[in-house]
Amino acid sequence: MEYIENEYLKIAVAEHGAELSSIYDKKREKELLWQADPKFWNRHAPVLFPFVGNVVNDEFRYKGVTYHMSSHGFARDMDFEFAEKTADSVSFKLTSTAQTKEKYPFDFELVITHKLTDNKIDVIWEIKNLNETEPMYYSIGGHPAFRCPINDGEKRTDYKVRFNNGEDKNQLEYVLIIQSTREVDFENPNPIALDNGYLNITDHIFDKDALIFDNNQVKEVSLCTPDGMPYITMNCEIFPSFGLWSKPTNEAEYVCLEPWFGRCDNKGFRGELPEKFGEQKLEATEARSINYSITIS
Repeated sequence: MEYIENEYLKIAVAEHGAELSSIYDKKREKELLWQADPKFWNRHAPVLFPFVGNVVNDEFRYKGVTYHMSSHGFARDMDFEFAEKTADSVSFKLTSTAQTKEKYPFDFELVITHKLTDNKIDVIWEIKNLNETEPMYYSIGGHPAFRCPINDGEKRTDYKVRFNNGEDKNQLEYVLIIQSTREVDFENPNPIALDNGYLNITDHIFDKDALIFDNNQVKEVSLCTPDGMPYITMNCEIFPSFGLWSKPTNEAEYVCLEPWFGRCDNKGFRGELPEKFGEQKLEATEARSINYSITIS
């Protein structure tokens, strides 16, 4: 585990999965990241790569070959190599191996950096296609779980989610995952009404799994205490898809804010990897940097 801190925050990042594992708010004297109670969910903030969500039957196809891939890809379950640490950042690196190429036929490098600036954490992903002649296809996403509630005597259902999209937009649209096949029911979107930008966290909001917002609907989102004041704000304006998720039981005292490039397959999709919904492409030797931020209020 590597730690960095300033006068506002102290964070911890694990070598395993390059996973953000703690956000300690010095002002509140509270831990704000979910601490992976296995009774409800045994992770903190896994990075989803090279897939977000599931592929149908745990299979995908590329150039006529079928590969097997577990949910959310393999990066979250691998040990990264320590890359660099400065006074305000820490970086870990994952590089393709013979074993990863059995599941995912691309040569890649993924560097994950967490950078601390005052009360803000930047999460930076640098993806590089190491192949000199062939393109690379991938999805990538965040899955951080934040404590909700954060104060004694409160319940998760006392809290709210605020969508801060910079416009008077009091209705969003989400799609759901079909539980039997793990496909997205993209043909049946659900409208969701907001109250001046706020969505109440109700008893049954997560009964049907994650709420998935496509089409770049979510640009900035906050978790708010019962009085409507944000304590976590995520800026994810470049991300085409966003997931809002927790275990359905209110005893699971966390909510995940999940920015994604790519997601589960659309219902009925059986095509090749380049045709997959939201799939990203890097040309030969090309690199790309993607980031989102978490601000503690």
